Amino acid sequence: MNSDEPEKHMSTETTSPIWKIISVASIAAGVQFGWALQLSLLTPYIQLLGVSHTMSSLIWLCGPISGILVQPIVGYTSDRSKCKFGRRKPFITMGTTLICLAVLLIGFAADLGHRFGDDVSKRTKPRAVALFVVGFWILDIANNMVQDPSRAFLADLSRHNHGKMRLANGFFSFFMAVGNILGYAAGSRPKLYKFLPFSKTDACDTYCANLKTCFLIQIAFLLLVVAVPLFIVAEPDVETLHDDGVPFFAQVKTSFKNLGKPMWLLFLVTAFNWIAWFPFLMFNTDWVGLEIYGGNPKGNPKELRLYDMGVRSGSLGLMLTAAVLGLMSICIDPLSKLLRGARRTWGLLNFVLAAALLCTLPLTKLAEKARRHTSSTSTPDTGIKLGTLALFAVTGIPQAATYSIPFALASMYSSDSGAGHGLSLGLMNLAICVPQVFVSLISGPWDNLFGGGNLPAFLLGAGSATISGILALTIIPPSSGNA
Repeated sequence: MNSDEPEKHMSTETTSPIWKIISVASIAAGVQFGWALQLSLLTPYIQLLGVSHTMSSLIWLCGPISGILVQPIVGYTSDRSKCKFGRRKPFITMGTTLICLAVLLIGFAADLGHRFGDDVSKRTKPRAVALFVVGFWILDIANNMVQDPSRAFLADLSRHNHGKMRLANGFFSFFMAVGNILGYAAGSRPKLYKFLPFSKTDACDTYCANLKTCFLIQIAFLLLVVAVPLFIVAEPDVETLHDDGVPFFAQVKTSFKNLGKPMWLLFLVTAFNWIAWFPFLMFNTDWVGLEIYGGNPKGNPKELRLYDMGVRSGSLGLMLTAAVLGLMSICIDPLSKLLRGARRTWGLLNFVLAAALLCTLPLTKLAEKARRHTSSTSTPDTGIKLGTLALFAVTGIPQAATYSIPFALASMYSSDSGAGHGLSLGLMNLAICVPQVFVSLISGPWDNLFGGGNLPAFLLGAGSATISGILALTIIPPSSGNA
């Protein structure tokens, strides 16, 4: 038994069969397919539309701002929904519809911008950028509308059984890995657009056409994995919470007051953990294209070619991250038992993340040194390529803990306190979104302060991962008298 999670309040009710939990958890694969495309391809894409590296980091503010507003509202509303179709399903359906709309808008932004007056010969395409940003906002809102109700659906199916909650979040993390693998695999294919030849146009070059094709594939996949649980998994009979006429923000304020010390400490550790993750998640493929391959998205054709090759290599690295994430997701619960607690597992794996982020520095310096002794247009040698891919693979180990342990703990704490799973997980999301706002605001100026590039933000992340690891080991309390 995991020593860090309270095992009291084990329900005497019959919990849902495992196939239902797996079916609902598989929704994560469809959502994460799109996240993988966002993380690997959209930062380079927005720069190809003419947005600077510094300004591109600000566009990522869409996600956390929408998350701060949307997740608690969706969670609160779904906890109290009396819809005949269920508490969670209407939000999952609405969010899925908006995801499809958003990725179409992003994928066809260059074409629509050209139709509305963008000059394809100019570096900056303002109309395409505007359409991209609108689509990006909708996409992040929609992702939040699907993910939080899906996790709450899993908590409902677990019926206060903490073992089932750990298992459900492990499966959710596993299917996130599946979605990542598919998304990064699609993003790393340089000629994927040939499956849909119409995707390449005068306004949409090969990179853009590949992105468009990837998003069209995501729509089909997402609709499949969402439709199955929506039609075959009935929502369990659980008590619907009532607001008793109390306004939403007053309810949120009350929820904050009643969270309890363990949840607040969980928020703190989670916040430092995500300050560590976000620089790498936002700029990992850009780092490979710029610093490892020596390319430039605004340079001459040879520099642009190197940058594109680096982005593709980074997408392959992210696929390796996802593969390791999937394997580790299955191992997190037994590893936690071996290490006598989830907090120890999470803390130690944060040190692995810190070490991986620190390794970006010697890899970058080796790549720069190699370019000084060879042609500036040559690709990195095999050792540097393999080292970069190995670094990506290693990050999948701590990522498995990040995607499962804090959410499992949040579900357990909310179950013990009698709070609604939807609102509690929505509030938990604030510990992720606020750090993303922080990273998005400072990463551009921070990088420029130290001469540009991505390394300063990565090294800041390494420091934050170290702090998160120390806090996880020291301040998250063990429970039920266990060490």
